[in-house]
Amino acid sequence: MNHAGPLDVGEEEGARLLTAAVDLVVRHAKEVAEGPVAPPEPGTAWLREWLAGQDFEVARPSAEALPEVMEALRRWGVHTTHPRYFGLFNPTPTWWGVAGELVAAGVNPQLAAYSHAPAAVEMERHVLRFMAERLGLPATTEGAFTVGGAEANLTAVVVAMTRGFATYPRSGLSGLPGRPVLYASAESHLAWLKIAHMTGLGRDAVRLVPADAAHRMDTARLREMRAADVAAGLRPFLLVGTAGTTAGGALDPLRELAALAREWNLHFHVDAAWAGAVALSDTLRPLLAGVELADSVTVDAHKWLSAPMGAGMFLTSHPAALSESFHATTSYMPAETEDAPDPYATSVQWSRRFAGLKVFLALAVAGRHAYAAQLERDVRLGEMLARRLAEDGWSRINDTPLPVVCVTAPEAETGGHERSAAWHAAVADHVVRSGAAWLSTVRLAGRPAIRLCVTSHRTGPADLEAVVSVLAEARKRTRIA
Repeated sequence: MNHAGPLDVGEEEGARLLTAAVDLVVRHAKEVAEGPVAPPEPGTAWLREWLAGQDFEVARPSAEALPEVMEALRRWGVHTTHPRYFGLFNPTPTWWGVAGELVAAGVNPQLAAYSHAPAAVEMERHVLRFMAERLGLPATTEGAFTVGGAEANLTAVVVAMTRGFATYPRSGLSGLPGRPVLYASAESHLAWLKIAHMTGLGRDAVRLVPADAAHRMDTARLREMRAADVAAGLRPFLLVGTAGTTAGGALDPLRELAALAREWNLHFHVDAAWAGAVALSDTLRPLLAGVELADSVTVDAHKWLSAPMGAGMFLTSHPAALSESFHATTSYMPAETEDAPDPYATSVQWSRRFAGLKVFLALAVAGRHAYAAQLERDVRLGEMLARRLAEDGWSRINDTPLPVVCVTAPEAETGGHERSAAWHAAVADHVVRSGAAWLSTVRLAGRPAIRLCVTSHRTGPADLEAVVSVLAEARKRTRIA
C-alpha cells in the first residue's frame, strides 16, 4: 500500500492553506490604498528579531506562520500595488496574472523539454508570436520568456556575438580577431555593464553614447565613436536602441539606428522593456516606429503589461542564431520533438517555471483592446500629472509622450547641481517618509530632478492631486542650502 511522504498534508489541508492565502492577498489588495505607500524606515531590527525565532526545527501551524509573513510584508516594504506608487515600472499586477501564478505553481510544469510540457510551451510561444506580430517583426520570429529585461538583454548580447563572429560559439573571446564593443545610449539601462562583465567582454566594451537635448542617443556622436573604435582595431558587433529609457522615458531614433546597424553590419537590438507594451495600442504603436527593423527586441510584461514579477520576453528574427547560441544535448534529457525546439536549448535557463501563463491568461480574458485602453489612459494621466505640476511651479526637464514626468524646482537650481541634488533628494525623502506617495530622484544629463511615473492601473486623477499636494508641502518644508 502506498503511503504519502511526510510533506504531503493532503488536499483538504492544502485547500485550507490556499484559501487562507487568497483571503490575505485579497484583503491586502482591498486595504493597501488606505495605508502608507512605504514605511518611514526599513525595519531591519524588527525583522531580524522576528526571524531569529524562526529556527525551522519545530513545525508551526500554517494558521500562525502565514499571517505573520503577510504582516511582515505589509508593514515593511514599499507597496508597488498602491495607486500612489509613482515609481520604477513596478505596476499593480492584474488578478488574471495573479491567478496564472497560482495555477503555474500548482501544476508546476517543467518547461525545459517540450515533451514534458507541450501545452505550456505552446501557450508561451503563442504569446511571443502575438507580441512579435504587434511589434511588426517577421512571422519567423522566435524567442523565450525570461526572468526579466536583464536576462533578455543578456540573450541579445550572446545572440549578437554568435551572429557576428563565426568562431565565437566554439572558441569564445579568445578566438576573435579583435576586441568586441557594443553601443548603447548613456541614458540606457546600465544592465549592459553587468552583462558585459558576465560574458567576459568586460565593462569597457560598453560604449555609452552621449544623449542629445531630448535625452535620445546622439547619432552624430555614435558615428564618431564607432569610427574611432574601428580605427583603433576594435570590433563593433551590437547597436542598442532604447524605447523608453528608465530615467526619462526617452525614445531613441530607432529607424535611424536600424539604418546605421545595416550599414555597419551590426546586430540591432531594441530594449523596449517598458515602452514595448504600447505595441498593443493602435494609437500609441507609432511611437515605436523602427522597432520592426530590429534583429531582436526585449519587452517586460511585468512592467507596463501589469504581469506579476517576473516576465521578461526576448524576441529575435534570427531563430537559427538563437538555437546555435544555447543548444545542448545530453543523454538524460528527452529526445527533441520534431518541429518543436526544446526551451532549454533555445534560452539561457534550463529548468524553468511557466512564466508565460500569467501573460497568456490576462490577454485571453481581458483582450488586447482593454490593454490598449489602459495604456492610453495611463498616457493621459501622465499628461495631466505634468500639467498639474507645471501649474504648481515645477519645471519639467524630460520630453516624452510616455507617462514619466521629471521635474525640478527652479529656485533649487541656482546653487549648482550638487546642492540641487541634495535638495531634491530631501524633498523626495519627505514625501516617501510621509507614506502619502512613493517617487524617486534622478539625473538627466547631470541635472537633478524628481521623477514620477504612472505605473498602476489603479491610479486615478485623485492620486495625482494627492502627490501634487504632498510635493508642494515637502517643497515648502525643505530649506534650500
